[in-house]
Amino acid sequence: MTRARVGLLLACLSIPVPSAWSAGATEPMPVKLVIVSMFEVGADSGDTPGELQLWKQRLGLDTVYPLPAAHHDVVADPDAGVIATVTGQGTARAAASIMALGSDPRFDLSQAYWLIAGISGVDPAVTTVGSAVWTDWVVDGDLAYRIDAREIPSDWSTGTIPYGRDVPFEPPRPDDQARVWQLNPQLLEWAYALTRDTELQDTEAMQALRSRYRHEGHEAARGAPSVTVGANLSATSYWHGALLNRWAREWIAYWSDGQARFATSAMEDSGTMQSLDYLDRAGRVDADRVLILRTGSNFTVQPSDLSAAQNLARDEEGYSAYLPSLEAAFAVGNQVVSALLADWSRYRDSLPSAEE
Repeated sequence: MTRARVGLLLACLSIPVPSAWSAGATEPMPVKLVIVSMFEVGADSGDTPGELQLWKQRLGLDTVYPLPAAHHDVVADPDAGVIATVTGQGTARAAASIMALGSDPRFDLSQAYWLIAGISGVDPAVTTVGSAVWTDWVVDGDLAYRIDAREIPSDWSTGTIPYGRDVPFEPPRPDDQARVWQLNPQLLEWAYALTRDTELQDTEAMQALRSRYRHEGHEAARGAPSVTVGANLSATSYWHGALLNRWAREWIAYWSDGQARFATSAMEDSGTMQSLDYLDRAGRVDADRVLILRTGSNFTVQPSDLSAAQNLARDEEGYSAYLPSLEAAFAVGNQVVSALLADWSRYRDSLPSAEE
């Protein structure tokens, strides 16, 4: 190596690291609440909202912490101890963004509660559009063997097969906790008890959509929006239709040993939970303090008068419950945020309970 190159190397090594990233350079912010959204439409405020905008505007999250290693910067109210971010759509972006945030030395997340709040598809057998669903289980819908439906054996209900198995839903299920997560039941029960009577928005457009779900078993779809509990199938592929919905129900039941009921379909939560598991292992976060709230912007099954392909095309034009589902996420989720902040001296060191 020449003297010039040695000199250049030494000069590069002597460049100071920005203080925000320097270990011990500043005291990290003690974070009480992390609000996680999955997408934003345009700007973070002042235009058509995505999942972050209502939180940012209504909670005054006006301080920006650049987070170049993730999909989106962190916005915060440092005095309140509340931060929020957007992971980006899909499990890969979610995992990368949560890992980047969880590893950032500017934030002390060791006692933080996490509220992952966003829209989703909902099973018309369980609930309806505009509803809010607290997630009890997250099941990964991507990691599997797959055979095209046109080539599966005639006695198979699906071409999706668990790794390590020869046929769909072959017992026993693989003992692999990287594909299924049960959220803390105590925290979940508290959140549900606190919010279950929340009045949610309903519109004529939503009522018209609900009335078209006339198949037997879709009675829940025709009801008014409400708060409930159910499992989330997390898969990056946006799927739709009655046959895939049947697979989702069976897949959730298989991976939860029959303990969970499929309710919502989304694209990120398995990636988020995987990163939070690793961060918990590293002592950066407490995975027992995680809540996931999914609200129904659309159904996972077509109505009685359309095919799956026709309904998917209509969904691409926009969801009738899009804005009400964003409002539902804030109306329900913010009750949890407010309660945790109001009694932080207690909840900092111990989890809330529905028996309080």
